[in-house]
Amino acid sequence: MKICVKSEAELADAARKILGELGERRHVALLGAMGAGKTTLTSAICRELGMDEASSPTFSIVNEYHGAAGRLLYHFDFYRIESEAEALDLGLDDYFDSGAFCLMEWPENVEGFLPDDTVELRIEAAPDGTRTITL
Repeated sequence: MKICVKSEAELADAARKILGELGERRHVALLGAMGAGKTTLTSAICRELGMDEASSPTFSIVNEYHGAAGRLLYHFDFYRIESEAEALDLGLDDYFDSGAFCLMEWPENVEGFLPDDTVELRIEAAPDGTRTITL
């Protein structure tokens, strides 16, 4: 599935489409260059789930968001993870086995630990500001 987002106003619709496509799957690898809009898209998904907007978890590595009906979302930023030992120290299995949404930026840094059902969501930015999201 491909979604073209021409403005931030279109993000809510994109988030709804993504959530609909995910179905029961909860592990999402957000792929894209620095500044592509991974955190902005995560914020739109959070809003669709009745949660506060996401902020970049760069310094904490993981942020936790709570929404309506007990929904839970973990937003990871693995940019600073440099070794498998660091990844293991995070207790990733506990997060991944929680049943919560797990949206992961820079998943390539923990690739060996990603659940088998992880969905790849690629964001590409064009020079005119348009984003193409491929699921």
